[in-house]
Amino acid sequence: MPRRINWENRVGRRFRFRDLHVFFTVVQSGSMAKAAAQLGVSSPTVSEVIADLEHAIGVRLFDRSPQGVEPTKYGDALLRRGLAAFDELKQGIRDIEFLADPTSGELTIGYPESVAGTVMRQMIERFFERYPRVIMRADIVPAPVFKFSGLRDRTHDLILARMPTPLPDGHLADDTNVEVLFDDPFVVAVGTCSRWARRRKINLAELVDEPWILPPPNTWSYARVAEAFKALGLEGPKPKLVTYAMDLRANLPASGRFITVIPKSMLTIENNRLPLKILPVHLPMRPWPVTILTLKNRSLSPVVERFIECAREVAKSIAGKRQSPKS
Repeated sequence: MPRRINWENRVGRRFRFRDLHVFFTVVQSGSMAKAAAQLGVSSPTVSEVIADLEHAIGVRLFDRSPQGVEPTKYGDALLRRGLAAFDELKQGIRDIEFLADPTSGELTIGYPESVAGTVMRQMIERFFERYPRVIMRADIVPAPVFKFSGLRDRTHDLILARMPTPLPDGHLADDTNVEVLFDDPFVVAVGTCSRWARRRKINLAELVDEPWILPPPNTWSYARVAEAFKALGLEGPKPKLVTYAMDLRANLPASGRFITVIPKSMLTIENNRLPLKILPVHLPMRPWPVTILTLKNRSLSPVVERFIECAREVAKSIAGKRQSPKS
């Protein structure tokens, strides 16, 4: 067991953020030489920084091999805490920038394809109407989003996602905040010129052999469609097109040739500009809420808080449209 570290004398006066930055770069690159190239310094300089860190802390941070380096359990511990310290410092700089100019700032959002063509666009538009000088980066994240990798490594300030229900046991981490904005169920839709659009009553079984556009079989939404047909004793439809792309699933059926399932918010947000009609079929789907995910115990910058405010306003407007007599 390593000796107890005297923080004030051995570490507190010698620990520099520059050293942590070198340490992070070595972890990410897996090599002292690669880290040196990224940092624009020599390999001996990087090796010296790591050696000084190990001497100050009193433990070995890396296991060396001809293939490169890997962090030890002590290195992993320093990585976790060090990332949090760096992130808090970065958030403090963001706070200062916002106080100096409340119309500027930066934020990074992660989102899956399932929200790309729906609420995401409207939330971004509303946000930029108020804060036009903010720089935003929006990254598509792979499913399942409940793994939250972008939150834990602090790549993303927040993730805007649909949360499957019920969530599999053990997938909702204790370090994650989940705020439900609104429920956004799937509906079966066709183009307004489709022969099905004129029907007032339709049994789901009548549609099994129609040309469907569906998401891939490994998705939660595809599983719910298959589940609905299975409840009728039928195999699920064999789709003509399989795609994650929400724009294809919303626009191709407009010709009247295809049937698809899309989030109900697409029709609400577009104010029925999409030439689509919801079919009167019973689709026993579970709730599929749109949520905002953030990391607990992480300070959110004012810019991130402003985006969350805009997201709540958009969600409230969608809920209001659904409750109105017109909708």
